[in-house]
Amino acid sequence: MVRPLFMAALTGHRYNGPSFYGFRADSVLTIGLTGGIGSGKSAAASCFRALGINVVDADWAARVVVQPGQPALAKIAEHFGADVLLENGELDRAKLRGLVFDNANERSWLEGLLHPLIREEILRALAASQSAYAILESPLLIESGQYKLVDRICVVDLPEEQQVARAGARDRSDAEQIRKIMAAQLPRQQRLEKADDVLDNSGDLASLEAQVEALHQLYLQLVEENY
Repeated sequence: MVRPLFMAALTGHRYNGPSFYGFRADSVLTIGLTGGIGSGKSAAASCFRALGINVVDADWAARVVVQPGQPALAKIAEHFGADVLLENGELDRAKLRGLVFDNANERSWLEGLLHPLIREEILRALAASQSAYAILESPLLIESGQYKLVDRICVVDLPEEQQVARAGARDRSDAEQIRKIMAAQLPRQQRLEKADDVLDNSGDLASLEAQVEALHQLYLQLVEENY
């Protein structure tokens, strides 16, 4: 299933600012963690959390801005109709996905509403980070433009057939549905071209943990040298 509410179709080029890796002197070093469906972003994020690093989940921010009582939810119900609300007043995410997944105009409207709100929520969470550096975990980091909020991009990667198999096993979805979701995301090669760092998640958890530990040491070194 497509989990994020912000199903962005936007593309853009990586920002190359005048500072080292785009570091912002008044903020914590921020790493954007991304990857396609079934790539293992959540597993990688858990590894960073285990090392004491604050991880801000863009999916969490997307859920926060459409909670009952939030202005965005009222606007969504007004635009799409009350059928997108559950009996308890919460957003029916499955219903909304069905309405926007294959409709570019409706998806664009939804993105225009939610992207600025999600960005604000992410920035608030990053500003509150107390760890040596912070992670922004986002499945659509590049597509949605959220890469502009980070200093480096770390891509969790694995072969596409393995991606389909893992996502299907996790979500109990068939391969055709998974491939349809993958087609709506940035192609694997383009995602890798944007990466500063790559985590190869084609192996087991121990392999992933070792790679995260190595990147953790690199990021600590960058913080020490540049802050």
